[in-house]
Amino acid sequence: MDLRERFRLASNRCSIALGTPTAFVLAVVVVVCWAVTGPLFGYSDSWQLVINTGTTVVTFLMVFMIQATQNRDSLAIQLKLDELIRALKHARTGLVHLEDWPDEELEHLKAEFQKLSSKETVSTGALLSENAAPGEHRIDEEKINEQKIEGRMIKDKRGAA
Repeated sequence: MDLRERFRLASNRCSIALGTPTAFVLAVVVVVCWAVTGPLFGYSDSWQLVINTGTTVVTFLMVFMIQATQNRDSLAIQLKLDELIRALKHARTGLVHLEDWPDEELEHLKAEFQKLSSKETVSTGALLSENAAPGEHRIDEEKINEQKIEGRMIKDKRGAA
């Protein structure tokens, strides 16, 4: 097993173990024990240095562990979303690598989707199922098929229905 794989396993295990209530309680116990020993050491500089050094080292190491785990999780989610986009017949596959776009392009696309969302909210109101429970927004497939036949489906930039 290479270094990268060992680091991946270690960071994954650490993030799982340290993200538990038990780990939090253990951290609180350490801080309480440190605080209780304050009078024993006369609240000396050495006593303060112990907690400062300990927390600094742990924080420094945890930054790398958390970042590694976040990067991996983010990549996995991105790949899953890419697969969903590719699998949809009328999806704009140009959005697959959206994470690589410049911020200005993302803002432009966000504005475009907000406009589409407001338009679709109005036009899909008629598509909601009459059988949907209050607060539930279930689309009635029959109404969608009727609109497809009548040619009134909302079209995206490519003009696909």
